[in-house]
Amino acid sequence: MEKVKSTVKIEDILVAYNTLKEVTNKTPLQISTMLSEKYDCNVFLKREDLQIIRSFKLRGAYYKISNLSYEERQKGVVCASAGNHAQGVAYTCNQLQVYAKIFMPTTTPNQKVSQVKFFGGPFVEVILIGDTFDIAHQNAQAYCNENQMTFIHPFDDPDVIAGQGTVAVEILNEIDRPVDYLFVAIGGGGLSSGVGTYIKGISPSTKVIGVEPMGAASMAESIANGRVVPLPFIEKFVDGAAVGQVGYLTYEICRDVLDQVVAIPEGEICTTILELYNKNAIIAEPAGALSVSALELFKDEIKGKNVVCIVSGGNNDIDRLQEIKERSLIHEGLKHYFIINFPQRSGALREFLDKVLGPNDDITRFEYTKKNNKDNGPALVGIELANKSDYNALIERMNCHEIQFMEINNNPTLFNLLI
Repeated sequence: MEKVKSTVKIEDILVAYNTLKEVTNKTPLQISTMLSEKYDCNVFLKREDLQIIRSFKLRGAYYKISNLSYEERQKGVVCASAGNHAQGVAYTCNQLQVYAKIFMPTTTPNQKVSQVKFFGGPFVEVILIGDTFDIAHQNAQAYCNENQMTFIHPFDDPDVIAGQGTVAVEILNEIDRPVDYLFVAIGGGGLSSGVGTYIKGISPSTKVIGVEPMGAASMAESIANGRVVPLPFIEKFVDGAAVGQVGYLTYEICRDVLDQVVAIPEGEICTTILELYNKNAIIAEPAGALSVSALELFKDEIKGKNVVCIVSGGNNDIDRLQEIKERSLIHEGLKHYFIINFPQRSGALREFLDKVLGPNDDITRFEYTKKNNKDNGPALVGIELANKSDYNALIERMNCHEIQFMEINNNPTLFNLLI
C-alpha cells in the first residue's frame, strides 16, 4: 500500500472543534494531587474517560460521519474496532440516523460489545470476527467494498484525526500555564497525530510523548524502520491500543510531531490502573492508563514541570479486575509461581509451610499437576510476597531445605500453559 498523501493542519482541527463543541462533552482537565506529589511536578489529567461514550473516539467518528454527503449516509457506513471507535460510530449513527455494520474482534470485552449495541440501537449491527483488530479490519474493508458503503477508519483518516485533535484544543484553552510535557497513548495513531499536530503548532516547546504497550509497539517499530511495519505478533491485553500496524497517514504525522515514543510493560499499566482507581477514584481501561504509566520513565525530567496526561478511555470490564491485579503483582515482583517437587516423606508440606515460607508470605494457589498421583506428583504453587525484597530470602530457604523447584514466571511457555 502506498503512503497516504493527505495531511492534517491546525485549521482542520479548529473547524472540527467548532463542529463538535455542541455535540461532545468538554471533558475536565484536573490536577492530580497524588501524581503531582509523587513526581514533584504539576500533573494534569485530561479526563476523556468522562466523554459521552467514556472515550475520545466519539470525536473523530462523529466528525467524519457528519461530513459525509446525503448519498453516502443513505448507503450506510462500515467500521472495524476493538471497542471504543465502534461506540463512537454507534452513538453517531443513532444520532444522525445512519445505518452501520460494525466489525469487532471476538476478543473484545463483553462490556464494550454491549455498549456498542446500546449506543447504536436499531441503526447498528455488530459482527464479531477474528482474534485481532487487524483481522476484523480486513473483513470490514471487504464487506464495505462489496456493498459500496463508506468505511469509517478508526485512525488513518484526516477527518478522524482532526476530530481527535480537538482534545488538544480544549487542553490549551483551559490550562493556565505553559505545558512542558504532554503524554498521549498510541494505538493506531489517530489521537497522537491530532493532538501532536495541534500542540506543536500552538506550543512548539511542549514535548509530546507517545506511549504504546510493550506488546504492541507498532509506531515505535515503524519509526525505527523509517516506514510502516506490521508486527508479526501482538499482545492483546491493552485492547484499545493492540494494533499490529499503525496507519500510513498517522505514521507520517507522528514521525514529525512526536518528540519520543516509549513502550510500557503491560504489568506496569496494570499497576497504574489500580493506583488510579485506589487513589484517584478513576476507572481507566488499559489504553486509558498508558499515558500515566509513562510518568515513571520520565520522573527525573519532569520534576518541577507542568505535565498533561490524556486519560483516553474508561471502558474497563469489571471481569478483568482479577487479571489486572495478577499482572500488576507479577510485574511488581510480588507474586511468583513455582513447580515444586516435595520430598516423598510424611510432613514435607507442613515443613514447607513452617520453615520455607516467610512470616509475610502467602500461598495464593496450590494445585497438584497430576491429579491421579498426588503423593509423588509435582505441585503448582503461587506465592505472594509482602515486599519484593523478600524474594531472595524465599529462594535461599528453598535451597537450604533442598526443595526441588522450578520458577515459571520467566518461562513464557510454561507460564502461559499453567497460569
